[in-house]
Amino acid sequence: MTMNRAVLPYVARVALVALCAVGAWQAFKVTPAWAGPRLTVCAQNLYVRDAPAGIFIGTLYQGQTMEVTKYSPSGEWAYGFAYGNVNKWGWVQNGWFCR
Repeated sequence: MTMNRAVLPYVARVALVALCAVGAWQAFKVTPAWAGPRLTVCAQNLYVRDAPAGIFIGTLYQGQTMEVTKYSPSGEWAYGFAYGNVNKWGWVQNGWFCR
């Protein structure tokens, strides 16, 4: 199959625009200001709660991760987005992440 010479410049321009769009997307892909470190759970399981020492809303298991955005004033509790099977914002007892 041969390509018509008149179509070739059009195809080249479309390819260039596509590459530029991908490059621009990568350039503007930034981490939000609220994002914290994504920590891995080392405990066998870790309960996710709606508040420090609050109501249970899910369980993170060993190897799953949580993006911690803040800590309680005492440092005993960590707040963030719990990934894995939880996929919710919540609080966990601090000190059970891998170091």
